[in-house]
Amino acid sequence: MTWPTCGWAQSTSPAAPPPEPDIVILGRGLDLPPGTPAYGATVIDRDRLTNDASGRVEGVLSDVAGFQQFRRSDSRSANPSAQGATLRALGGNASSRTLVLLDGVPVADPFFGYIPFNALTPDRLAGIRVTRGGGSGPFGSGAVAGTIELVSADRSNLPPVAGEAFYGSRNSEDLSASLSPTFGRGFMSVSGRFERGDGFQTTPADQRVAATVPARYRDWSAGVHAVMPVGDAAELQVRGLVFGDNRTLRFRGADSSSEGEDASVRLVARGRWQVDALAYLQARNFSNKVISATSFKLTLDQRDTPSTGIGGKIELRPPVGANQVLRIGGDVRLAEGVLAEDAYGATGTVTARRNAGGRTSVAGLFVEDDWKIGRLVLTGGARVDRWSIAGGFFRERDGNGVPSVANVFPDRTGTEATGRGGLLFHATPWADLRAAAYTGFRLPTLNELYRPFVVFPITTQANAGLSAERLRGVEGGVDLRPAPGLKLSLTAFYNRLGDAIANVTVGPNLRRRENVDAIAAKGIEASLTWRRGAVSLSASYAFNDSRVVAPGTALDRLVPAQSPRHAGSATLAWSPKSGALVSLTARYVGAQYEDDLQTNVLPAATTVDAVARLPIGRRLSLIARAENLFDEAVVTRNQAGSIDLGTPRTVWIGIRFGE
Repeated sequence: MTWPTCGWAQSTSPAAPPPEPDIVILGRGLDLPPGTPAYGATVIDRDRLTNDASGRVEGVLSDVAGFQQFRRSDSRSANPSAQGATLRALGGNASSRTLVLLDGVPVADPFFGYIPFNALTPDRLAGIRVTRGGGSGPFGSGAVAGTIELVSADRSNLPPVAGEAFYGSRNSEDLSASLSPTFGRGFMSVSGRFERGDGFQTTPADQRVAATVPARYRDWSAGVHAVMPVGDAAELQVRGLVFGDNRTLRFRGADSSSEGEDASVRLVARGRWQVDALAYLQARNFSNKVISATSFKLTLDQRDTPSTGIGGKIELRPPVGANQVLRIGGDVRLAEGVLAEDAYGATGTVTARRNAGGRTSVAGLFVEDDWKIGRLVLTGGARVDRWSIAGGFFRERDGNGVPSVANVFPDRTGTEATGRGGLLFHATPWADLRAAAYTGFRLPTLNELYRPFVVFPITTQANAGLSAERLRGVEGGVDLRPAPGLKLSLTAFYNRLGDAIANVTVGPNLRRRENVDAIAAKGIEASLTWRRGAVSLSASYAFNDSRVVAPGTALDRLVPAQSPRHAGSATLAWSPKSGALVSLTARYVGAQYEDDLQTNVLPAATTVDAVARLPIGRRLSLIARAENLFDEAVVTRNQAGSIDLGTPRTVWIGIRFGE
């Protein structure tokens, strides 16, 4: 897959041709089907990924208006379990409603469904493609809000040796390096990253107490990516990743940690019959300590949450003619996990010990066909999935080890049929029209089914009886290129997520995960990219009118929690051929509600970031970055006036070599 040279765009570049036998293979997947643009897409290229002020993947994804995590915090100051990704204001839940793939492999945690953004470093990536709406291709069963495809840096954009070192506000450090030698016609890339910081105060000054501490963070990751030829028309891609992450949030002792070991192997064949086959394994764990906001003592120790994810896919593309691409295949995903947590009383003694867990599986078959008929491109696909939720249990013992609860939940199975279709019409050399319709579904995660959680003083109960979410949606749009270097895109959409899982208030300081009838979202998405010489501008805006559909309840017609109505982003950059760069990025997120009943508001916020890069030697640059340049107060949590804040002004200075 190749990526446009602009910061991000709404069009699909033709993929590079297969490598000739006498050159080094690049380590890419199969070419994109010609109907891909019918579903609309935003592409973020490597230059934008590696030159954002935050230095983080989730920061760059904020260029795509409508992208959001459950909270406004990034992966330095959010609880890891709140890092679900979604699009189009289909919010109200910390699990990912967007399917996130790295080289075709699902990234989400098998227990929680969150995305380990700290393990996804920009310098390891070639680009990101964001497609909103439902999906029915490989692993499409989880894509009810869209798909985010991360593509690893390949031989064409990996220097043999590269690295960077930054020092920032509040004693923050960010170090990364990679070594990418060529071996015959193959190559290997070994990379690592370490970052830490004393952290900022997430608590406003007038709410701090003796137990309040900054949001310290310390994380690391190491990866290996090897690509080797298999004959003249195929290659084997092997990937491994290990990571660890430690954070402290709000109070002394409120520590969380996550860790993972991931591995995958992928075979890509570009012969007459094209093949993309892969298998993967995830081993993850999570821990979290909850500190009381009144006594400032430990109340809950979620000490161990091991989980395992296993899966694979095979996709075949038979030779059906130059104007048609047929994709046939199947995929499977298995997830299993358990939790162990201890509750503590005011005296510091254990009052309860809890264990819970279970397993889920989804196995599906899919077919997609893209057909070029003159200026018209038709695309359509269908999936059939067989799913299961099994082995669910919840056990509780008192402080003396005497059993008090021993629930075993019934196994469940089901079959889901989903599909999508679209068209792309090249009306003129400068205008394309597109339309699409789709359905999709998402199983509840093990976290939603079996794990309660506390964000003091609110307790949210799990619900082992949750149903799958089901999406229906339509959209239409236009992509314009009225002048050289200028692209404009506009999309109107309507999505309805049936049986949406939400955290529903059921009593004072008590919520429960429930299926509501639906979340209905309609809106408009607009984007612009423009380049003239060394100057470029990219902008994105999303208007989302999202409502809960729950007749006869207090939730009916309310806005889902954590779902802003307006969001926008714009980046203005100057990048001459000398390699220098100066850029400013402004991002706006509208007001949104903390809770399902719309009692607590997170005010609108506008932030401005800046980046400057100055070449000072051969393949060596001096870089300055500033996050939230004007120190906007970004409220990330508001529980009855108890406030958490996002990243304040943060300044970085560093060097980069190997570009």
